[in-house]
Amino acid sequence: MARILVNLLSFTGTKGGMETYTRALYEEFAAMETGHEYIGFGSTEFMQRDHSWFPGRVIDSGISGENRFVWAFGELFMVGRAARREKADLIHNPATLGPWRSRVPAVYTMHDMLYFRAPEHMATPLYTKPVQWMEKRAAGNASAIITDSIASAEDIETYLRFPRERTPVVYLAGTVRETVVTGAERERDLLLVVGNRLPHKNMAGIVRAMARIPVEQRPRLVVTGSRGDDPLRPIVDELALHDHVDLRGWVSTEELDWLYAHATALVVANFCDGFGLPSLDAMLVGLPVLLSDIPVYHEINGEAAGYFDPLDLDSIAATLLRATTDPQWMAELAERGYEQAAKYSWRQTAEQTEAVFQKTLTDPRRAKRIPRSQLDTW
Repeated sequence: MARILVNLLSFTGTKGGMETYTRALYEEFAAMETGHEYIGFGSTEFMQRDHSWFPGRVIDSGISGENRFVWAFGELFMVGRAARREKADLIHNPATLGPWRSRVPAVYTMHDMLYFRAPEHMATPLYTKPVQWMEKRAAGNASAIITDSIASAEDIETYLRFPRERTPVVYLAGTVRETVVTGAERERDLLLVVGNRLPHKNMAGIVRAMARIPVEQRPRLVVTGSRGDDPLRPIVDELALHDHVDLRGWVSTEELDWLYAHATALVVANFCDGFGLPSLDAMLVGLPVLLSDIPVYHEINGEAAGYFDPLDLDSIAATLLRATTDPQWMAELAERGYEQAAKYSWRQTAEQTEAVFQKTLTDPRRAKRIPRSQLDTW
């Protein structure tokens, strides 16, 4: 049995997919009864939330995951100290970043390399260089870097120069929305977009593509997931799309479940991504998916989705229109989606992650640092 310190400083309830991953993974570890002792190192926000799902003791770090300066200091220096204080055998950093140096082996889960691949699409430009620096420091301390896709593994090798053989790919999985009424009649002209308004998600492109569809054929678009002032509102005003684009912001679980049950398709127009959980979530309830034609989405979704060029508004518009006028295509995508989503499971994610932990713990080189130039196949 090993004692594993889990870095939860980034877990604040606002980080989307990374938090979905962390919770699903550690719930599976609890069900698997791995024999390890897990100790969480939680942010102040994490401690204020229900964290009964975590399979072990949680330490209140006193560090806010929402205060970027305090959080960055905690990631770089306090996680390693906590591991030493708790006599941990291993550190797991499930949200990309972590200590720049630690006395015990550290496994990092890096979900993507967006700050390197698409810095122009990051929400806070002043934050880009510091994150790149922190990711490089994390790679310098990592015994292994788990990532979500082959596409991300290749990016990690390219941008961090971390050995590909020490970057195992562990796929994630969709999460069933158990309260969705499956089999409900879908509304032929209703398209759904979910998520926050980060620039790389290209939601503005979807809205602008709506204006390319003739008004008599134009479907309805519901966009959920934003808090506060919606940056899509000025675009809707500019293009006079008020009758066709519904910016609902943050919605209740019941409202989102209704949309998953009745929409024609889920639309994801990201310029880049590391995996893409929303598509698998949709497939699990029979909601067809329309995606950007980028390599990572083909890797994860295969032939179970419709694809468009995210840089071409006419391509997006044509795909949206076809979704609302070709019910046979939607039925085929829904059927393929069930089959594709079934290929992934959180138990599989947990088992493969546990294998990485075990390999790291039993690596005879783990007690000392070895120059990267001397690393052989892991």
